[in-house]
Amino acid sequence: MKQQRKDKLFIDEVRVKLSAGDGGNGCISFRREKYVPRGGPDGGDGGNGGSIYFKATNKLHTLIDLKYHAHWLAPRGTHGSGNNKHGRNGKDLDILVPCGTIVRDWETGEVLADLKENGQQFLAVKGGKGGKGNARFANSTYQTPRFAEKGEKGEEKEFLLELKLIADVGFVGLPNAGKSTLLSSITSAKPKIAEYPFTTLTPNLGVVSLPGYRTITVADIPGIIEGASEGKGLGHDFLKHIERTRMLLFLIDTGDPSPESTIEILEHELDSYSPVFNEKPKIYVFNKLDIPENQKIFNNKIRNMKWKVPIFGISAITRKGIKPLLDNVYHIVEEARKNNSEEPIPVETRYVYEAPFIIYKEPDGFRVEGKRISRILQMTDFDNEEAVQYLQRVLTHIGLFRALKRAKVKDGDVIYIGDYEFIYSGDMITKDTYEYRGKKKNE
Repeated sequence: MKQQRKDKLFIDEVRVKLSAGDGGNGCISFRREKYVPRGGPDGGDGGNGGSIYFKATNKLHTLIDLKYHAHWLAPRGTHGSGNNKHGRNGKDLDILVPCGTIVRDWETGEVLADLKENGQQFLAVKGGKGGKGNARFANSTYQTPRFAEKGEKGEEKEFLLELKLIADVGFVGLPNAGKSTLLSSITSAKPKIAEYPFTTLTPNLGVVSLPGYRTITVADIPGIIEGASEGKGLGHDFLKHIERTRMLLFLIDTGDPSPESTIEILEHELDSYSPVFNEKPKIYVFNKLDIPENQKIFNNKIRNMKWKVPIFGISAITRKGIKPLLDNVYHIVEEARKNNSEEPIPVETRYVYEAPFIIYKEPDGFRVEGKRISRILQMTDFDNEEAVQYLQRVLTHIGLFRALKRAKVKDGDVIYIGDYEFIYSGDMITKDTYEYRGKKKNE
C-alpha cells in the first residue's frame, strides 16, 4: 500500500511544550592593566535568553508540523566576560501556525490568543533575563564587588493549539450532496470524489477567482448527518471549521425525496453546535440538475416553494448555474466583509500595582510568593558570601523582614520562597544564620 504523505494529513489540534532560553550569567572580573593599579571591576552582563512566539501565516493550513515537533527550545544567552563584554542574547524563535489558530493554556484551557490575521503573533514564553556582572554593583562606597548575578531561567509552558479554518464561504450538506465536486469545479482544489458516503474525511480549502480581481475562499466540510452536534459521524470534529466563515452555502441533492427535512436537519445540527450560525447569511443551493428528473423537480416543485433564504439550482459537473451563484455569493461576502471591517473600540490601558511579594501562613512557617522576589533569589549565587549579603540588603529594602515580623514570625520558622527554603533567625540572611536547603518542588 502506498504510504500517505504526511503533508497531506490534516491536523487541527496539537499539544506543544515550549522552553524559553535561560539568561547568561554575569561575570566577575577586574581590570588588570600595566601602570593602572586600581583598575576596578569590569565583569560584563549575561545575555538575555531567547523568547518563543506563535506567528500566524496564510501559507499553512494545518498543524502537521507541530504534531511531529512537540517540544521547542529557544537558545540561551551567553555568559558575560571581562572587559565589560556583554554576553550575546539568545535568538528569539518564531513558530509558524495557520491563520485561525487558537492558543490555549494546556492546564487551565484558558484562551490566551486568537491568531486570525497574517503576521499576527503572540509571545508564548519569555526568555530569562541575563545576570548583571560585578561592574554593575560598584559604587562610591563599594568599589570592589566580588559577586555577579546568575542568569534567570526562561519560562516553560505547555499549550494546546486548536485550528479553526478561516474562509468566506462554508459548504454544508449531507454526505454525497456534491460539495467536493462543487469545490473542484469552481477552484483549483482537488478533493477526493467518489460515490460512497464520507468521501471527504478532512476539510478542504479552495480559492474562487472571479473577473475584476475578485476572490472568495471556500471550505468544504465533511458531510453532516443527524446527530453530528452530539458526536455522530464526522461532523462533530469539523463543525468548528465553519464557525469563522462569513456565510453558509447549504448544498442539497435535488433528487432528495424530502429536501425540506434535509435542510431542517442541517439547520438543527448547526444551531445545536453553536448559536453563532444563526447570525450568518445563508443560501440554499440545489445540485445535480444535469439529471433530467432533478431539473423537472426543481422547476415544478422546489422553485415554487416558499423559502426563507435565496435558492439556486446548479449542476456542479456541467457548471450550469455556477456563474449567477458565484456572483450572488460574492455580493453577500462583500457585504459581510464591510460589516466586519469596523474599527475596534480601543481598550483603555490600565496599570495595576503588583506587590513585590505576598505572605501566606504554613503549618511550620510562612510561604512568600511574588514574581519579583522569586527572580531575585533565582539569580543569586548562594555559594558567594558577597552575593548573599547583597540579597540581604535587597530583601530588607523591599520590606520582607518587616512584613514577616507583622505576620509574627519566630526564630526557627521555615520560610518558603519559590523553590527555596530558609530557616528564619532574626533579620539577617547570611550562611551562618540561614540554612539554604535548595530543595526543588519537583525533586
